[in-house]
Amino acid sequence: MTDASDPSLPEPTIEELRAETAALARQLQEVTEAARARIIRAELKAEAIKAGMIDLDGLKLIEPTAVKLDDKGEVEGAGALMTKLKREKPWLFGAHSSSSRATPPHAEPPRQKHASEMTAAEYRAARAEMLRRR
Repeated sequence: MTDASDPSLPEPTIEELRAETAALARQLQEVTEAARARIIRAELKAEAIKAGMIDLDGLKLIEPTAVKLDDKGEVEGAGALMTKLKREKPWLFGAHSSSSRATPPHAEPPRQKHASEMTAAEYRAARAEMLRRR
């Protein structure tokens, strides 16, 4: 790019300006396409994780031309695309297990027993433990 404030430089010709404009337009197009590809990859990764995909390399199996961005910058039909991929290639996704019956932890932390709540044997053991820690 030429500096218009330097009077010693010759004025660029129309052909030079057109060539520079064309180069800048190509560069802008490349940057726009790269940004769009990054957005698509990020959106697909988020959908894949939400769908339970255990190996994100499975996203390489999606045809890039099948993915379009909407006006908000989100992938159109990403959920349906993951459902289709899950149906066609189930090994890419974690298996859901209904056998787990884990109970969630209590909402309040456990508290120590007060001496008035202990039996005589519990009191002696707790007192001995406390004296040993001194």
